[in-house]
Formats: sequence, structure tokens, C-alpha cells
Amino acid sequence: MTVSRTVRIGSSHGLHARPAKLFAQAAKDAGVPVTIAKDSGKPVNAASILGVIALGVEHGDYVTLTVDADDADGVLDTLTELLTTDHDQDATG
Repeated sequence: MTVSRTVRIGSSHGLHARPAKLFAQAAKDAGVPVTIAKDSGKPVNAASILGVIALGVEHGDYVTLTVDADDADGVLDTLTELLTTDHDQDATG
């Protein structure tokens, strides 16, 4: 079952290194195919940190996640929470 969901980015600096790494790792850990696309752009493998960073996603941008799995909604819930959280809020330094 393939399910897509559009999400607004919560990190105040967008999907740069730290949030992108957290997101890509979670996508990889899901163990199912996950893609992410910015606006109507070409989807990239969500488990690829370089692919995610290359999208150039900024705070407030919308991305579309697509998951192809039996538990697609559960995977999307987890990844959506990561994307809508401001990971820069508690960053030190």
C-alpha cells in the first residue's frame, strides 16, 4: 500500500545537516521504501542524507512523503513528527 502525506517543515533552519540526518536515519530505520519531494519536484530516497540535504528544504516549506508499506501510516506518523518538530530550538552552540 502506497500512502503520501504533505508536511510543513518545522525546523527553523530547514532540513540542514542535523535535522536531515535525524530524518534520513529514521527513514532508513523504517526498513521500507520512503521518498521525499519538495513541492512538485522529483522525489528522492528519504534514507539518503545527501539526497535530503540536496532538496534545499527551508523552514515553512512543504514536502511530500511517500511510503510503500503495509504500515505506511505508522511510518508516516513517525517521520511527520520529526519534520514538524523544530530541532533547532534545543540546539546548543
